[in-house]
Amino acid sequence: MNLSIRLQLSVMMFLQFFIWGSWYVTAPNYLGTIGFQAGDTANTYSVGPIAGMITPLFVGLVADRFFSAQRVLGVLHLLGAVIMFCAIGFMQGESPSPNILNWGFFFGYMLTYFPTLALTNTIAMKNMTNPEKEFPGIRVLGTIGWIAAGFALTLGGYETNVGMFYMTAVAALLLGLFSFFLPDTPPVKDGDITISQIFGLDALALFKDRSYLVFIISSMLICIPLAFYYQIASRVVEHVGLPIGTTMSYGQISEIFFMVVMPFFFARLGVKWMLAIGMLAWVLRYGLFAIGAPDELRWMIIIGIVLHGICYDFFFVTGQIYTDQKADKPIRAQAQGLLVMLTLGLGMMIGAQAAGYVEARYTPQAAKDYNAQVVVKGEEIKAITDQAEGSLSAEDQKKIDGLIKEKNKFRQDELASFEWKSMWGIPAIFAGVVMLIFVFIFNEKKKPINE
Repeated sequence: MNLSIRLQLSVMMFLQFFIWGSWYVTAPNYLGTIGFQAGDTANTYSVGPIAGMITPLFVGLVADRFFSAQRVLGVLHLLGAVIMFCAIGFMQGESPSPNILNWGFFFGYMLTYFPTLALTNTIAMKNMTNPEKEFPGIRVLGTIGWIAAGFALTLGGYETNVGMFYMTAVAALLLGLFSFFLPDTPPVKDGDITISQIFGLDALALFKDRSYLVFIISSMLICIPLAFYYQIASRVVEHVGLPIGTTMSYGQISEIFFMVVMPFFFARLGVKWMLAIGMLAWVLRYGLFAIGAPDELRWMIIIGIVLHGICYDFFFVTGQIYTDQKADKPIRAQAQGLLVMLTLGLGMMIGAQAAGYVEARYTPQAAKDYNAQVVVKGEEIKAITDQAEGSLSAEDQKKIDGLIKEKNKFRQDELASFEWKSMWGIPAIFAGVVMLIFVFIFNEKKKPINE
């Protein structure tokens, strides 16, 4: 792979995950200020997994068969940018409907975004001379892109306002245009592809293996508490007064570190204990949140976020490697696709709804009352700004400054009223139960693994 192609693929992968990291973690910190309740946030985080279960059909039957991958990538990101810009306009309107935002704009956006995850991998691998050695170096730029988005949110002051969605839309527009200048990646025209191949149904044969069945069920179940992290953790960070985007990025920084040291542990621990440690990390992280959030113990929150490297690499990456070992070569791609569909698709969708239910259950009336005041103050600020038509007087600016101060105070009172111990204790216990069941039932013989 020459330097020019390497640079092109690196920019592509960086922007691909910069887009996702620009809004996915911090969205509740803004949406909660325009009237979103727990159930609404649950739907915000359900539309992605649903899109993830639908879009393989598009990628497999259409994108991979008839069009050059880089052109499909460009069209999808440009369409996504348009949808996100429209969503921004709707958000800034009077009393925006959460249902329209979720099932209209966000779902539509995710239908354009999720296929691009597979397309960027396809474009990268097909333009490499040695994908096995070269792909990790390109893929890590995606993680760096997510980290950069978190730092940009903090530096730009977009962590709790609509600016995060502007950042997303602009980045999507840039990648959409850039995609048309990527190396040509023509469609695959050899052979026929079936629905069963697209949805990984041929890989269901792996379920006959008891250990693999235990693994896949445990993987799906552990994704239920995973959803709590994406939906609620950023509000804990806001509650304790840490910079949201930067602090949440510590998880991805640790992910890079543990990815580097992972082969060392893999060779010595084997699949079972790598997976078990990954699950244990989820228990510890949520336990830290449950103890640290009520008393605003920042160090506990930071450690919980840094554990993301173990949570993700030791469990999900190990699971991908284990699946690759168990599946015969003809069905390996299907097996990986099925794993993603059951975990980040079905598991995360169930988890999103479960997190929404738990959040609603442990959000007292006082928090709801404070939130109502946050929304009111936001509407008052907007009314003054709209009336001024871009030219604020000194008196108007003084009013806005006072309203912002009141809004921020109500927001802090709202977050302080949450029953954090129960909100995080439940997923911690659930993850612990899944871990114990897995440890006692999973019985894969340890095989030597080359570092």
